[in-house]
Amino acid sequence: MRKLVIIPTYNECENISRMVSKVMSLEGEFDILVVDDGSPDGTADIVRKLQDGFSGRLHLVERSGKLGLGTAYIAGFKYALERGYDYIFEMDCDFSHNPDDLIRLAAMLDDGCDVAVGSRYVSGVNVVNWPLSRLLMSYFASKYVRGVTRMPVNDTTAGFVAYKRAVLEAIDLDKVRMIGYGFQIEMKYTAWRLGFKIGELSIIFVDRVAGTSKMSGGIFEEAFFGVLKLPFRRFSRKG
Repeated sequence: MRKLVIIPTYNECENISRMVSKVMSLEGEFDILVVDDGSPDGTADIVRKLQDGFSGRLHLVERSGKLGLGTAYIAGFKYALERGYDYIFEMDCDFSHNPDDLIRLAAMLDDGCDVAVGSRYVSGVNVVNWPLSRLLMSYFASKYVRGVTRMPVNDTTAGFVAYKRAVLEAIDLDKVRMIGYGFQIEMKYTAWRLGFKIGELSIIFVDRVAGTSKMSGGIFEEAFFGVLKLPFRRFSRKG
């Protein structure tokens, strides 16, 4: 199976080299696609310098500015599908997601899941170093989404996710509407409504120690109101 890890970046010069080295060292040969939104700190320049050392396994898409997390992943999904990848992963660059868990997520796909979610809330609350206010917002956001949508996923806003190729082929990516963290909810919900099997893997989420968070109030506002519309939409497999 060909595996691609999509990592969106904006001002991640403090993390990107370590993240690339770590993912490339994992068993199972995970390729990486960095989708950089014009980072002024030179993140893309660092990736370009690293590419020669990884013989075609480290890829880079550069965009002109901050266009939204969702659009970065959509660009990455299309890149993966065009190049024949079988398993496609989403993860952050700041080590809040443990790269070692990529192996466990891939194993879940091997074992029959179509979507594997690295979940903070499937076995209690596994979050380290978050302020209580942010933790409560995230936890109850997932509870809210489950209440509105009835989707059987504990961590609906999780950004550490693995997809089988067939899932992304079945979703009309051009019709995904939310571009912030609501994107994560919309993708899981769409996959579930289309009949794909979603599994959750308990992970420990550790807040970033380098760089700055990209969270904003607008991200949560989009997700809050966007979720209300999801149960009223019609979903059908592309093609």
